[in-house]
Amino acid sequence: MSQNLAHNAYIQNNIGIESPEKLIVMLYEGILRFNAQAKKAIKDKDIEKKFYWVNRSIAVITELIAILDIEKGGEVSVYLSGIYNYEIQLLSKAAAYDEVSHMDEVSNVFKGLLEAWKETTHVAN
Repeated sequence: MSQNLAHNAYIQNNIGIESPEKLIVMLYEGILRFNAQAKKAIKDKDIEKKFYWVNRSIAVITELIAILDIEKGGEVSVYLSGIYNYEIQLLSKAAAYDEVSHMDEVSNVFKGLLEAWKETTHVAN
């Protein structure tokens, strides 16, 4: 997976995207949507869809890790990297053991990150 996938997606699909800050909002919102779908698949005992949606969330989180700038972001970037990696672990456990509670925990973390990001960058919906 290219480390510039998120940036390339932004460049290719910049219609309606105001800034790179808005891209982060879209990525966080995507994780929330994918997690909701994965949670539904777990409840429906649909193994194929469960893994499909969990893998989509993990792919987005992996891109978020790849675009972190540790040199410029310093401690915040290191902290976010740790959070993102832990959330990938939780998603993997959720998929392996059908743990809806892990899905909820990941979604709650990304809801908090989304709100904090919007507040910090003043990105509107």
